[in-house]
Amino acid sequence: MRHQKKTVKLGRSQAHRDALLANQVCSLIIHQRIRTTLAKAKATRPMAEKMVTLGKKGTLHARRTAIAYLHQVDAVKKLFEDIAPRSASRAGGYTRIVKLGARKSDAAPMAILEWVDAAVVEEVVAETPAEKPKAAKKKSAPKKDAE
Repeated sequence: MRHQKKTVKLGRSQAHRDALLANQVCSLIIHQRIRTTLAKAKATRPMAEKMVTLGKKGTLHARRTAIAYLHQVDAVKKLFEDIAPRSASRAGGYTRIVKLGARKSDAAPMAILEWVDAAVVEEVVAETPAEKPKAAKKKSAPKKDAE
């Protein structure tokens, strides 16, 4: 019986799934938000929350455990020095999933996974200046052959 065995398999072997989730968490740590499918975001969230809990402990053992899961020392360093102290007063729920809608190519539901305590980053779309009307091309007189 599979009681208490809640694992989203994502159509991958265990090793591939572990590598995928570790890379997703590292990307989330480095970039502060990632755009992925809803299923991957829901599968990544528990691992990201566990890494923040390790970061809040701040011990050498916790750091080595995080490195063992994530395999990227620079991401673990940023986790322990930046993200974990920012979430120190929070008891849990460090991440947020924002649903985006269907992907154009295969209609997979997309989502953004981001830190709750992250600084607000607004994407500003630069307005293009009003296009100047193009000057009409002057038609030149047809060239006469010099004979």
